Amino acid sequence: MSSNGTALAGKVAIVTGSGRGLGLAYAAELARQGASVVVNDVDAATAAAAVASIEAEGGKAVAVVAPVGPTETAQKLVAAAVESFGGLDILVTNAGVLRDTVLWKMSDDDFDTVINVHLRGTFTCVREAATYMRENQVAGRIICIGSPTGQRGNFGQTNYAAAKAGIVGMVRTWALELKRAGITTNAVIPVAATAMTATVPYFAAAVEAESAGEPMPAFFRHDLGFGTSDDVAGLIAYLASDAAADVTGQAIGIGGDRLQLWSHPEAVVTAYREGGWSFDALEADFATEIGGQQQSVGERFPPLPEELQRPTAEVGR
Repeated sequence: MSSNGTALAGKVAIVTGSGRGLGLAYAAELARQGASVVVNDVDAATAAAAVASIEAEGGKAVAVVAPVGPTETAQKLVAAAVESFGGLDILVTNAGVLRDTVLWKMSDDDFDTVINVHLRGTFTCVREAATYMRENQVAGRIICIGSPTGQRGNFGQTNYAAAKAGIVGMVRTWALELKRAGITTNAVIPVAATAMTATVPYFAAAVEAESAGEPMPAFFRHDLGFGTSDDVAGLIAYLASDAAADVTGQAIGIGGDRLQLWSHPEAVVTAYREGGWSFDALEADFATEIGGQQQSVGERFPPLPEELQRPTAEVGR
């Protein structure tokens, strides 16, 4: 590969949802660092193009064309890694779909589709990979992709928020369960330009810069921690390497120039009352004991600098 990386030489990785976008960036970087990669997408042409792009840089890759969610797909992915490259060391669960709408308009299918791909798909793939790693004494690396929406919530994303929050909860549990086997499990919370953010006026100046092959303005990269898919890929490769053997059970944010460690949920206020908290006691004292410490929800963005503002009509040109 172009960077002549060797950090993952001899390793074998699976990256779900890696035909394009963030997933392809992860797969390509793992290959640059020496790993052989199983690429996954639901579209055969997209998967083939991803494999070709990795091979064009000197990497090794094969494709599994199948929807993530069913156990059968997880089995196919692990089998492809073992049959094509002789084993499995790294799993990155990236596959996902969106079905955004407000709660009162969200259908059962909208909810179930997102939960099936993100949450169940992460579960089935990790279960299959972890089983292989444990049975073959592989000190593997499992990296699950979360989202700021799963950490903070976001309007119109009930299904996605539930799935992404659930993934981080599973990661913490798996870190405990797999520790003895030497398998690390972490969540990455990426913030990057995607097809979704390309339609949001707030990010227009950043999207324009990327489309023109120019650096994104410092406001996006530094202040917002918003960058390109390639900005996220280095963390994926690092967590997959031996250098990160002591990092497990963490939710790590990355985007643009910013790296973050998200906290685990902790009680921010604790109050005691002898005999317990009746309705009357809560009515009398909740506001003074806890009410003033209520936590905020949703992501909060600072105002765009005037020079980065774009008229709505210009977005998406």
